[in-house]
Amino acid sequence: MKTKFKIFLFLPLLFSVFCIESCTKEIQNYINNNLTPPAVDAGSPRIITAPVSFDTLVGTVISYNGPIRGYLWSLISGPGIPSIESPSSRTTRVSNLVPGVYKFQFAAIDSAGLTGVDTTSITVKSDPNPIKTLIVQPTNNTDEAHVMLVGTSNWTDPGAPEFNASAWTVSGNLSYSRGFFKFNLSTIPANATILSAKLTLYSTPTPLNGNLIDANSGSANAMFIERITSNWSASTVNWSNQPGTDVSTQILIPHTNLSFFDLVDVDVKSLVAPMVSTNNYGFKIRLQNETAYNIRNFCSSKYSDAAKHPKLVITYQ
Repeated sequence: MKTKFKIFLFLPLLFSVFCIESCTKEIQNYINNNLTPPAVDAGSPRIITAPVSFDTLVGTVISYNGPIRGYLWSLISGPGIPSIESPSSRTTRVSNLVPGVYKFQFAAIDSAGLTGVDTTSITVKSDPNPIKTLIVQPTNNTDEAHVMLVGTSNWTDPGAPEFNASAWTVSGNLSYSRGFFKFNLSTIPANATILSAKLTLYSTPTPLNGNLIDANSGSANAMFIERITSNWSASTVNWSNQPGTDVSTQILIPHTNLSFFDLVDVDVKSLVAPMVSTNNYGFKIRLQNETAYNIRNFCSSKYSDAAKHPKLVITYQ
């Protein structure tokens, strides 16, 4: 009876030991199957302003289960489809962003196969002062005149298909010509910053002055483009009352031996900037040295081919 009693007392103890070992294994298995995924941070939301159209995303990760095996950036939403240049890297540049709000997701997977995810956003604001371009190439510009002095007589032709800078002879009389023209710049605010201004003048293919063959002629036909500093009218301007110019900013166009030579995209920013901030009195062309026989002849806005009319391209902000 004593032996049986000892065995009976031992059995509960043995059961308790078995239960502790078994429960410990179950708890450990539970822990192993419920690992902590990587702690992922996609970065703080960002705000950029156009015209910048790209930004850089930088993700950070803390892994609890060994090395990180992979990363992935993806677009959740946005006004367009940007380019994610390195989607499988922790850091990537995104480009082709237009104004609006973009939401991106950053994911990382560890060696245990667990994934951590976070999101961030990029807000692209519209540029409050966008760069604008004004292209002016009018037909039948009423602010344009070909002015001549023939001997002692004034001649003005606001309807001529050409204007020129020249010194020549007409019927035995020494004659001089200068061109006056103005573009409508009223759409540019007076406080705008002029970033660039390019003037293009086309040699006339059918000259009505000079030798009637070559648009450019003579051994010293260098010329000036000047900013006019006082008001004038195409219908009343003549050699005697021609407006003044700012010679300190005049642009020298060198001599040419070419019969036809277009002046393409001449930099006239230094002339246009004060035009916009004042009253825009326009341009004058004249020979550097007005000695016969020299001429530079250009199409006016009345020339038959509209593609050859004087053109001014301005970028401003």
